[in-house]
Amino acid sequence: MANILAHSKRSAIVAFATFLAISSPMQAQESTNRVDAKTDWSVFVEDEPTECWVVSAPKSTVNTKEGKVVAVNRGDILFFVAYRPGTNVKGEVSFTGGYSFKEGTTVNMRIGSASYELFVDGEWAWPASAAEDIKIATSMKRGSSAVLTAISSRGTTTEDTFSLLGFTAALEEAERRCGGQ
Repeated sequence: MANILAHSKRSAIVAFATFLAISSPMQAQESTNRVDAKTDWSVFVEDEPTECWVVSAPKSTVNTKEGKVVAVNRGDILFFVAYRPGTNVKGEVSFTGGYSFKEGTTVNMRIGSASYELFVDGEWAWPASAAEDIKIATSMKRGSSAVLTAISSRGTTTEDTFSLLGFTAALEEAERRCGGQ
């Protein structure tokens, strides 16, 4: 849980910068920190402090309430893996669903037959440990999609599907640039 709280503000800044960079082609051209794109994943690098991350937006989203598909307003929906060499962070997985998650719940992540739980704090979710980050990244390298299912503070169930095409190449680029494993 300390991992979650320590990086929530930093990750919010990263998400905003990333959103600006990938939300439209014109904005992407104006971004100064996007250094590469690998199919469905983008690679970003910041200096002072040095930080690298890969990020993707979902290919599809489904929002349901009481079993019925509903229209909802959500903010940025992004899936990250980050490296911060100055704080020895290597491959930290995080997810923002574009809304506040229901307190006391977790986000379920499915990649193929593997399933993981991410712990929530406001609009952000993370695995419980660095060891779990490694397991998830390994599954992401092998998989074709990741499905994240969560419950909003208003009781809406969301299912976001992210393509994993280009993930391995993007992650390798981020590792290379930020001294990853």
